[in-house]
Amino acid sequence: MSLEWMPRDNGKKDHLLHTDVHWGTEPPCVVYEKKPLTDPKGNVVEGLYVAWIRLNNPKQYNSYTTEMVKGVIAGFDNASLDRSVVATVFTGTGPFAFCTGGNTKEYSEYYSLRNDEYGQYMELFNGMVDAILRCKKPTICRVNGMRVAGGQEIGMACDLAIASDLAIFGQAGPRHGSAPVGGSSDFLPWYLSIEDAMWNCISCEMWSAYKMKAKNLISKVVPVLKVDGEWVRNPMIVTDKWVEDGEIVYGEYKKGDAFKEARAFVKEHQPNADFELLDKEVDKIVWTFANLFPGCLIESIDSVRQKKKFFWDTTKNSHRHWLAANMGGEAFLGFGAFNTKKITGKDTIDFLKFRQNIAACKTWDMDMFAEVMGKPQE
Repeated sequence: MSLEWMPRDNGKKDHLLHTDVHWGTEPPCVVYEKKPLTDPKGNVVEGLYVAWIRLNNPKQYNSYTTEMVKGVIAGFDNASLDRSVVATVFTGTGPFAFCTGGNTKEYSEYYSLRNDEYGQYMELFNGMVDAILRCKKPTICRVNGMRVAGGQEIGMACDLAIASDLAIFGQAGPRHGSAPVGGSSDFLPWYLSIEDAMWNCISCEMWSAYKMKAKNLISKVVPVLKVDGEWVRNPMIVTDKWVEDGEIVYGEYKKGDAFKEARAFVKEHQPNADFELLDKEVDKIVWTFANLFPGCLIESIDSVRQKKKFFWDTTKNSHRHWLAANMGGEAFLGFGAFNTKKITGKDTIDFLKFRQNIAACKTWDMDMFAEVMGKPQE
């Protein structure tokens, strides 16, 4: 029996949450772009798109300003609710960085010593991670360069990561006055062994893309240097052997003159990096997604995400408050030292003097802080 007699509303609803107010084209900004879905032969599939969210602040290694955080949230929310979008790609501008975290200049000059203000900023940051984790489209982190500190955290919130082999990965918080509790302390133990997660989280060592692939943090690594028509893998990294003198060396940095020579080569050619292979890998993943039932796909993805979300949701609010309080002490010093390195010649405080002052029960005031900060060079 036909049900044509039942009243129905067949007009399309607009579910998008945001206008383009938080996106832009001139740095610092977030660029939001819908690119047509293409098949493996490059043919455009009519009516279907891939949402690209690009951090566009290359002069500051794509660190995100407060306004850029809003742009990321708007991008993932709209991609999630856009029925024509198949998948979302999260990347950065240029050949050097995906993202190096929060904007240190903004942290040092505005947020330090303004604890409540930074707490409000962390509400936005937490919202950015939430927006990635709740996006109802698959999310791919296209790691075009450094993925460090908060950049590592928002990158790990994505479902998959494909990296340039010039990319490095790691945290910087304990060296520069913060803690990687914006996701890294929650996500790293899911990707790495617990001791690798611990060391990568706290040591501030930078690990190569090849090392992170070997340790299962990312899905694939591809070369981006094309010299005289030939692809050249990152020459700074050991990729031609696994073991040397009983130690695993694959993915580690070369040493001595070999490293210096390789570093000079990279410095010469990285500005002209070619992301053809990286984009092909992203396209392969997107095409796989496009040829799956969308409802079954996102249910499967959300089920895996829930393991990351469990610890993130458990700790994000308490971490928000600690990070706000920390802006009155160690963060003031750490971000301040990094932001003034062109003035003092140093990007960190005198850690030993700071510990000595603490051991002597000195009051945490500007006089004590001045003892550990670098001094302006003449």
